[in-house]
Amino acid sequence: MRRECVDDESALASLVPLPIDASLAMRRCSTLTTARSSGQSAHLRCDDAPRARTDQVTQSRQESRGGARGLLLDALCVERAGRHPLHRQVYEALRDAVLAGRVRPGTRLPSTRSLASQLGVSRNTVISAYEQLTSEGFLESRAGAGTRVCAVFPERPSGTPTRALVRARTTPPPTVSRRGALIGATLRPTSPATATAFQPGLPALDQFPFAIWNRLLTRAARQLDRAELGYGASGGLPALRETVAEYLTASRGVRCRPSQVVVTGGAQAALDLATRMLLDPGDEAWLEEPGYSGARGALLAAGARLRPVPVDDEGLDVEHAAAHFPRARLAYVTPSYQFPCGVTMSLERRLSLIDWAERAGAWVIEDDYDSEYRYRGRPLNALQGLDDGERVVYLGTFSKTLFPALRVAYLVVPEPLADAFRNALRITGQDASVPVQAALAAFIGEGHFAAHVRRMRALYASRQRRFVELASARVGDWLDIRPTDAGMQIAATLRVAGDDRAVSAAAARRGLVAPPLSGLHLGPVTRSGLFLGYAGIDDARLESSLERLADALREVLGADPAHS
Repeated sequence: MRRECVDDESALASLVPLPIDASLAMRRCSTLTTARSSGQSAHLRCDDAPRARTDQVTQSRQESRGGARGLLLDALCVERAGRHPLHRQVYEALRDAVLAGRVRPGTRLPSTRSLASQLGVSRNTVISAYEQLTSEGFLESRAGAGTRVCAVFPERPSGTPTRALVRARTTPPPTVSRRGALIGATLRPTSPATATAFQPGLPALDQFPFAIWNRLLTRAARQLDRAELGYGASGGLPALRETVAEYLTASRGVRCRPSQVVVTGGAQAALDLATRMLLDPGDEAWLEEPGYSGARGALLAAGARLRPVPVDDEGLDVEHAAAHFPRARLAYVTPSYQFPCGVTMSLERRLSLIDWAERAGAWVIEDDYDSEYRYRGRPLNALQGLDDGERVVYLGTFSKTLFPALRVAYLVVPEPLADAFRNALRITGQDASVPVQAALAAFIGEGHFAAHVRRMRALYASRQRRFVELASARVGDWLDIRPTDAGMQIAATLRVAGDDRAVSAAAARRGLVAPPLSGLHLGPVTRSGLFLGYAGIDDARLESSLERLADALREVLGADPAHS
């Protein structure tokens, strides 16, 4: 380490070099230690100096500062192993000193060469910091006058903190709107990328034909027409809208033309668009109870007043909803495979729901999120196919059939609404990637999509059987696990009294994703348990994952009930 001397604390803190004889400085200053080795800090700091001053020192100090009085910089520090580059550290230290009032307006700063020498950094580092501060209006530089703190800053008394600190101490912290707070409080299960065991809705990613997909994506990017790279029409590439309409007509019984298909950047974007287009703030909306928290968030974002409707073995109880919430303007339902209970809405309930929507002039959003995976008989026809009055908006996604990161979903809207939805999409900016859309159109058109769905339907049916068998043996004393006719996950209810949120947290500590059923309720909790996905977990990991789940259940609920 090299030891250097400075004149006094005030002169050093102001970063103003003084024309003092070296021997005089050596006699009158305390020692400043500058750490220059890698990973250490270089500090400008002075210990207490003698109060006596020679006339020469006092005169030089006043001249260099222009006679300015007031607070000076306490210290300037650069961390050679810090997170930020050196020039950024110098910039931030000087900026904060100016904002805090520790350096008065008009104060002349040392030359870039002098400050660089004092800090032990390159001159370019200081020049970069000065230039940034000058461009932002903190400093001003004039020929022959050097660099000074900009005169527009008001002088502040000694010890005045920054304006930001004053605000933080005297006013409450900033908050979002009431609606924003409600949306922010709507939690959806999230997990690290490495924690995938029992993740609901996660497909078998290792079974996806990525070689085919990558080839189609590369080809799509190479063959994109120039017109498709501009500000074209929103709502999806014509080729994708056409293939989606053909697929839905043939496989789901949806009645639509390509012009009614609106492609979005994911299912949540589709929900957000549909709810905002169909509702005014303050409108009531039916929501399945328990139900999908993502739909809850989208409805809150649209300003809706949520009305939870109980779900039984036939799906959403339409009669109960109509009697208790007759003024509702929208109903959100998952009729093919209710989320999370797994029941299928009966035909009688479907017809009653459509009849209510027509009489009330209301809307129905049908979320058909994973209906391709039905294990008994053919997939049921969509609710939309029963609607003659054009009151149903159909929502589908490729996140479950292909992979979630694809971020492509679609709405099928009544023809009179199609243009308005597409125009709104230009405002919300929720379009899907154009190259991805082109590749997806080819993936469907060339038959890869249908073949992949067939393979996954057989695989998931097998995995469900295996999951129910092993889970019943390992954790069946705590959880009631029953097979379902469709889907990619099972709602397992608690057999014993307990806190399913605590169980979910204990499972998360063991690298498992097991959302609590209680978190999917808007009102009083009617079902406690865990929402367990089985589609994305193979046999090799299933047993060990179930053992960890048993440990989590045992930790929270106690020993196996059968053996207690």
